[in-house]
Parts: sequence; C-alpha cells; structure tokens
Amino acid sequence: MVREFALPVHDKRDSTGICFIGERPFGEFLSQYLPAMPGPIETPEGARLGMHRGLMYYTLGQRQGLALGGVRGAAEAPWYVAAKDLDRNRLIVVQDAAHPLLTSDGLRTQVAHWIAGSPPASRFRCTVKVRYRQSDQPCETTVLADGRCDVRMTIPQRAVTPGQAAVFYDGDVCLGGAVIDLVQN
Repeated sequence: MVREFALPVHDKRDSTGICFIGERPFGEFLSQYLPAMPGPIETPEGARLGMHRGLMYYTLGQRQGLALGGVRGAAEAPWYVAAKDLDRNRLIVVQDAAHPLLTSDGLRTQVAHWIAGSPPASRFRCTVKVRYRQSDQPCETTVLADGRCDVRMTIPQRAVTPGQAAVFYDGDVCLGGAVIDLVQN
C-alpha cells in the first residue's frame, strides 16, 4: 500500500534498533544512563553458571551474547534468557528454546488505548501481536473495569515480555494496544 500511494518511504528498510539513539551499540547507549549491576547467571534450579553484565543488557528469549560457552555437566546446546530476577539481580537461563519458562498463554496489560475510543466489547475474540514481525495470534481479550486487559492466547507464545506492546487486530484493522504488564500461565 505504501508503494501504491507513492509514499517516499516505500523502499526504506525496516528498523530493528532504537531509532532515536542513532547508529551506535545499544549497550553503549544504556551504559550512559543506567549503572550496570553485574550479577549471577543461574539455571531455574539455582546452579550458578557465570556472571551477567547487568540485567538491562538482556531480553527474554535472547540467545546470543550470554558468554556461556561450554558449561561443565551441561548439554552442548544454546542457552536462552528465560527470566530476570530483579529482586536478587539474577539472570535465569535455560537450554531449551521451548522451555516452559519461555512460553506463556496469557498476559495482563496496562490500560489499553483503543483506536475507536473504546474496545469492541468487554470480552471479545481477536488476534494479538506481542513481538515485532510476529504473525497475528488468536486470542480472547477481557477488558477489566480499570481499562487493563487480560489476554488468553490460543497458542502459547515465546518470550512474552513485560514492557513491550500487545497490539490487537480484527483482520487487517488495528483495534488498539497496550503495554504488557505481566505474563500469566
């Protein structure tokens, strides 16, 4: 459609970084504003595997940059960030991309913003995107009295992350969106 309407950005590459920081490493940008607090990298069972540079440098589902080469007694498989324990400054990692800690079938949002000014109903079926470039995922959305939403996805989703957006659709029509507040299973 962008090409059809001859908009000048029709052939612009997608941005996957943070546009307002310019062409520089994300970690460098963060280190100027947030103090790094290194801490332990652990398995869900509490086995210590190494040290992280600061929880702010990692995202749920991340596989690269963990500096966890061969771990004695562990399988030769990649490690994935499964959780951040902010209270104890621990980075929790797992070795299975489909590990239960990496998937969830529900989430709660902050107050949602609706394109039409209000939600279609207090409970409705639609699709949701919780990650960039993700295909639409079927869900049932319940709008709570305070404007937040409980979302139950038909298919469990990988690496649903608090602080990211949940965007609701009815076919090609964007209904609205909200910031993910917490993940539910």
